[in-house]
Amino acid sequence: MEYVQTLRNVVISLSDDQILHFNPMIAKEKPNSVHHNSLCPFCAKDQLDEIIDTRDNMILVKNKYPVLEETFPTVLIETDECQSELADYALPHLYNLMAFAFEKWLEMENNERFKSVIFFKNQGPLSGGSIRHPHMQIIGLEKVDYHDNLKEEFFVGHRIIASDTLEVNLSTHPMIGFTEFNIRFTDLDQLHEVARSVQSICHYILNRFNGGSCRSYNIFFYHWLDVFYVKIIPRYVTTPLYVGFGLRQTYNNPEAIIDDLRQHYFYQPESLRE
Repeated sequence: MEYVQTLRNVVISLSDDQILHFNPMIAKEKPNSVHHNSLCPFCAKDQLDEIIDTRDNMILVKNKYPVLEETFPTVLIETDECQSELADYALPHLYNLMAFAFEKWLEMENNERFKSVIFFKNQGPLSGGSIRHPHMQIIGLEKVDYHDNLKEEFFVGHRIIASDTLEVNLSTHPMIGFTEFNIRFTDLDQLHEVARSVQSICHYILNRFNGGSCRSYNIFFYHWLDVFYVKIIPRYVTTPLYVGFGLRQTYNNPEAIIDDLRQHYFYQPESLRE
């Protein structure tokens, strides 16, 4: 009886998590310019359906392939330059992109239709993305609240820079493991500083982290407990210790990463250093 009750508890727990349902039939129709030599659907602007908004050369469009049920998926095409990279954007475009993205994200958050809204970016062959053209995704979840899966420890770490209202750190308790960078801020007036921090970390991941061997990363944005968080994760094949046992790992020499970042990217302003 004890074993049966345990199984019941597991089933209840899974139900309470409100797991998202993925439609593989729709997924099979999606183009994949990351892993295959196919035409880029984001370059053909005249063929984009259901454009929601535009700003300069950025386009917010409803996702043509809604693979997740009970969601409203949108794609924010970051630029008309297919082979560009966020790590190399000119600052005016970077600032405009972040302002546009946050505006649309928060607009959707204020829509009572959604229980929560996820906002993220995939870049590179191991990031989970299928289109090379730089883009972000903003997805309204009708029945799932992603906040239920968050813990404050996920955003705690060794400080790289810090002030009263903004902190950049290296996770001590990462979600998955190894290296995760966090940005914590409370005031949207700091979005330019946040954008520069995001860009610096992405550039570091692609050019200096692990000798420049990493070609993929994810960026995740969170609005939780009246605080904004950004988590940036270099992506490799996920460790089997996490997949099979839920065991998270960190490097035993975080100081090397922090010192390298401070020397090459976060040397200004001095007031933000620890």
